[in-house]
Amino acid sequence: MISLNIPGFGALNIEHLVLDYNGTIALDGNLLPGIGKIIQELSVDIEVHVLTADTFGQCEENLLGLPVSIHIISGTEEDKAKLDYINSVGVEKCACIGNGRNDTLMLKEAALGIAISGPECMSMTAARSADIAASDIIHALGLFTHPIRLMTTLRC
Repeated sequence: MISLNIPGFGALNIEHLVLDYNGTIALDGNLLPGIGKIIQELSVDIEVHVLTADTFGQCEENLLGLPVSIHIISGTEEDKAKLDYINSVGVEKCACIGNGRNDTLMLKEAALGIAISGPECMSMTAARSADIAASDIIHALGLFTHPIRLMTTLRC
């Protein structure tokens, strides 16, 4: 667990890191370089979950051997399915990272929402719903490998 008491923001007790797949940790279905190593490192302290519609059908293959829970979303209301998922593990214990419009609800409701602008860009509705906007996934994940960065970003 990652625990911080952030002045002006409140207490964070993060047990679950929920990641969108395409556009967040993958591009065109392929896991971005370096992400596997960071997930391995993070999994020591928090549970890592990946949510995806698996548009390219490569998520499970690309994450094989990594300590993640993969949840494939089907149907048309992906945003609600992602919100339902974080509700099932406890929104108060979740940090979520995403870039798309279908990530908006989970970014807004999670204890900590981070929108990233990667090679696939970022939906402005996702950006407006998040607590933090990051320039890319490596910087976003760095907030959890070096949690004091969360303090410096979120405090008043």
